[in-house]
Amino acid sequence: MNETSNIDRGALYNADLAPTTPAQRTWVWYHYAALWVGMVMCIPSYTLAAGLIDQGMSPWQAVTTVLLGNLIVLAPMLLIGHAGAKYGIPYAVLVRSSFGTQGAKLPALLRAIVACGWYGIQTWFGGLAIYTLLNILSGNALVAEPISWLGINLAQLVCFLAFWALQLYFVLNGTDSIRWLESFSAPVKIVMCFALVAWALGHAGGFGAMMGQPSKFVDGSEKAGQFWSVFWPSLTAMVGFWATLALNIPDFTRFARSQKDQVVGQAIGLPLPMALLALMSVIVTSATVVIYGKAIWDPVDLSGRFTGIGVGIALLILTLDTMSCNLAANLVGPAYDFASLAPRRISYKTGGLITAFIALFACPWKILASTNGYIFTWLIGYSALLGPVAGIMLVDYYFLRDTKLDTQQLFEEHGIYSYRNGWNSAAVIALVVGVLPNLPGFLHAAFPAAFANVPAFFQGIYTYAWFAGLAISAIIYALLMRRAAPQAALAAR
Repeated sequence: MNETSNIDRGALYNADLAPTTPAQRTWVWYHYAALWVGMVMCIPSYTLAAGLIDQGMSPWQAVTTVLLGNLIVLAPMLLIGHAGAKYGIPYAVLVRSSFGTQGAKLPALLRAIVACGWYGIQTWFGGLAIYTLLNILSGNALVAEPISWLGINLAQLVCFLAFWALQLYFVLNGTDSIRWLESFSAPVKIVMCFALVAWALGHAGGFGAMMGQPSKFVDGSEKAGQFWSVFWPSLTAMVGFWATLALNIPDFTRFARSQKDQVVGQAIGLPLPMALLALMSVIVTSATVVIYGKAIWDPVDLSGRFTGIGVGIALLILTLDTMSCNLAANLVGPAYDFASLAPRRISYKTGGLITAFIALFACPWKILASTNGYIFTWLIGYSALLGPVAGIMLVDYYFLRDTKLDTQQLFEEHGIYSYRNGWNSAAVIALVVGVLPNLPGFLHAAFPAAFANVPAFFQGIYTYAWFAGLAISAIIYALLMRRAAPQAALAAR
């Protein structure tokens, strides 16, 4: 039900968290397709194939891995998005049905913290584009030694802060301004991609040697026989890339005109554009070997090598590209999540500001210092946290409740979703049990010197972090809930 008039407007309610009204449900399939194209066409997505090739894959293996990972993550995206379209509620409210009206703050906070890290990463890329443009205009006047304790120089820091401040307009003007930006930027990005491929092929005289480059896993190569040991963690990382959106996609689907609109729009906008972007990045980078004598995977670096007005146009588009992705993927979700922690005191706008300020301290340039740290520590690490939450939500919504929720009760402090003092112990236990097996592997990946002797068994589990966490938590939660047969599980039927 979407009516808000009968909902308790107590401590769990604010206008931003309330179910959307029919008048607010204006998003059609194009808006979702444009939303995903806007989020997909970003610098981190462009560099995904580079990271996989750096680990030893051939270009075609890298592109296929990206496509497969996104086809996999599309499934929970559509399944969890169903609740947003049906009931008009955001992720932070939906998760109350499984974790409890107070316990929901735990997964909301986990997802929000990860999004803050991503918001910082994208803001860094946007600031880097500004920094590169200013250096071109000033003859590299801003180039300087990095500040020792910070890892970047003062000009880089100022550009990072400038891009951060530029995004505040959209933070303060809500989801409608973000939808407008995505709808406007999506066709611009598509045209830019075709233009970039045409430039590469025209200047290189073809695809270049890189497209035919074999993997490093073939017999006689330096990593012969190691393909699967690289493929599985890489696939997990590709799933993990959008694991945050797989949880908070109801924040967008709550505005859908129909289920068909959110399903069709997302199916068109996510898997294929991600694979095509990966393919484009390989084609363009292969051309840079011919044109510049070396592989240039960083689109900001590549844009800086253009001549004439093309430099400014390329970097301005990169700035627009980064902003549109960052605001949609990494602002909307945590803004709702923080609002759910204290609905009476924190609005969507305030939650967005909290996200932006936390992102300032994420030090994203350190996360991106190496492909190993980016893929095997950051992407897989947070997927180990979010996979279990997705497993619990899917079991709760589909298998225990058969997609039936009482929207009014989701806002009741002492209703059927309050469990024991607002916490569902079954969900918390399932979350902890789903995360723990991945913890040793994460510690080994993040701090190899300090945790060098982690058993191979746990390192192997960490390879499948998102999958393992989702499966373990889903099974544990289903068993605990069926055994306890709580009032909420029965009342929702």
